[in-house]
Amino acid sequence: MEKKSKLSILTNGIIKENPALVLVLGTCPTLATTSSVTNGVGMGISAAVVLICSNIVISALRKIIPDKVRIPCYIVVIAGFVTVVQLLLQAYVPTLYSSLGLFIPLIVVNCIILGRAEMFANKNTVIDSALDGIGMGIGFTFALACMGAVRELLGSGTLLGINILAGHIEPMGIFNLDSFPLLLSWLWLLILLRIRARSRRTLDVADAPWNPLAVEREKNLRSS
Repeated sequence: MEKKSKLSILTNGIIKENPALVLVLGTCPTLATTSSVTNGVGMGISAAVVLICSNIVISALRKIIPDKVRIPCYIVVIAGFVTVVQLLLQAYVPTLYSSLGLFIPLIVVNCIILGRAEMFANKNTVIDSALDGIGMGIGFTFALACMGAVRELLGSGTLLGINILAGHIEPMGIFNLDSFPLLLSWLWLLILLRIRARSRRTLDVADAPWNPLAVEREKNLRSS
């Protein structure tokens, strides 16, 4: 396996493999908790804290956890941190806790967290796993904040509770509908598939036998 630098591990989840925008994971909280910037950021930070902490613990215990029961062990670790986050929110940010509701305990089965535990933390050091959790957490929070900003600004005319568009542009109620995030995610998925298909065609053309650059590259490989 190619060894990645610390910076590439950190930025991977923010840009190249953003869990919500590129990998299209964690769509349940992405669709349900982005009615405002506050809710989106709150959900993103909550998931990020659980992701970072669980990555660290799972990486530290990766040589101790039996392979046959690793998934149940991961879930127990994640559930422990979710309980801590849930109690902290309930105690110190009750308004946000009430807004997010059931989606806080559902972090336990969030495929982003369980997926990073299986695909990364289980195979890498504690520091690398922590950086991976931070990058993925930032990327996830950024995606939720952006969607929440769009919905709040165009649906209510406010941003972080501050009146921005009210009185200038009539708020569009469609952005406040529960079904709107689903339509938005479908649109983004179509755009993403289109981009990937185009990049794949570009790679195919670059490697085509009639391409002069490909021919020259083949000659260099044979001569070497």
